[in-house]
Amino acid sequence: MTQKSGRILMVDDDQDILVAARLLLKREGILVHTESQPDRIPQLLKDEVFDAVLLDMNFAIGANTGREGFQWLKRVLEIDPTLSVILMTAYGDVGTAVEAMKQGACDFVLKPWSNERLVATLMSAMTLTASRREAAQLGARNKELAAALDQPGQTLIGSSPAMARVLTLVDRAAPTDANVLILGENGTGKEVIAREIHRRSRRADQVFVAVDLGAIAENLFESELFGHKKGAFTDAKEDRVGRLVAANGGTLFLDEIGNLPLYQQSKLLSVLEQRVVIPVGGNRPIPIDVRLISATNMPVEQLESPDTFRQDLLYRINTVELRLPPLRDRADDIPALVTHFMGLYARKYAIPPRRLSDDALARLKAYHWPGNVRALRHAVERAMILGAGDVLEAEDFSLPSAPGGAPRPAAAAPPPAAVGGDGLAPSALTLGTLDLETVEAQVIRRALDKHQGNISHAANELGITRTSLYRRMEKHGL
Repeated sequence: MTQKSGRILMVDDDQDILVAARLLLKREGILVHTESQPDRIPQLLKDEVFDAVLLDMNFAIGANTGREGFQWLKRVLEIDPTLSVILMTAYGDVGTAVEAMKQGACDFVLKPWSNERLVATLMSAMTLTASRREAAQLGARNKELAAALDQPGQTLIGSSPAMARVLTLVDRAAPTDANVLILGENGTGKEVIAREIHRRSRRADQVFVAVDLGAIAENLFESELFGHKKGAFTDAKEDRVGRLVAANGGTLFLDEIGNLPLYQQSKLLSVLEQRVVIPVGGNRPIPIDVRLISATNMPVEQLESPDTFRQDLLYRINTVELRLPPLRDRADDIPALVTHFMGLYARKYAIPPRRLSDDALARLKAYHWPGNVRALRHAVERAMILGAGDVLEAEDFSLPSAPGGAPRPAAAAPPPAAVGGDGLAPSALTLGTLDLETVEAQVIRRALDKHQGNISHAANELGITRTSLYRRMEKHGL
């Protein structure tokens, strides 16, 4: 830390002492905020950022025990444990100095002071504060990274012409720092592609942090992305580093970015333009250096609508645009994907290796896979667990038997009179059956249609989690 970057809070009830210190430290390029009332310390620490505190030990008339100084020392460290506090008094001795250090003071100064020693003590204190704050930030960042990295490994598999075109673009874009927008249906492997871009980039030895924006409550958006300070809101019991700071130097993957409300889009745009974040409840900007990869299943037409998505943010995030093909358009990759998933789940569940019958493979390639690779993976997992024998047959995958691989028919649609202008029933579904399986499939299909395939919004309306909705979609072949 340079001298000119330091900011000191000095608290003493003697105005002559305050003036003398301010004049001395001004010559050294150190900014000083002086205060004669110690009860203003908490508010000052909340409103401003200081690099050290110079604190008198006695404020009451005739007091010389230092008790008040120890009390305020404790209070300061409760508010900001990283802040270096120097105690000063005209009534000190060796015992007082030792006790001050035991209670958390970084140094002890006797009045009247030596100017050279006071300046040197303050410079050391400011350096100590900077080191403590850096260590705290690194510790918080490592905590976030540990959670972000605790994800199962995923492998990019595909040699079909459709995937070859995608991989060509990945090869070209990955070595650059260009922001990438990945478009594709649910389950097409957008995060897998994002990780592959990171693996092939110049940031490959840095962290990859994935954030599912669709799973973050609106009121927690800023806290999750930008971080928060202790006490910023009711449950903020400790400082937390945001995902943007956690990804500093590496790659940040924002999944379901199309789900962001417009007012949150403006906040994200501001951070991306300024390259700094300010934690909730904080006032010190934190510089960031991240490569941004975003993804959404939202149709391009919606993204290009100003009523849905800020166009200035869209220009910022889609320097390079990748469109992932659905699994039905890359059926040639299904044999390799199935082989990979069978090996994966054989190891996971300690199941003997199995083969796939020709009929089963033909059925898997013919099926249209509305849930894409994610649905295929779940189907293989279930077949490996429940299948009998060394060979998996078509029946082990519970695929619909309708021609063309279509799911089994749902209940009859409601009559036209019961349908609103958007094609959906205004209040309730008209059911042609009371079979629970059929009714559930119909309700899920209606929710997905209403929200144009947006999983997060559909799950919210259905009152279930995204994971539960994915399971039910797979179950019904949706």
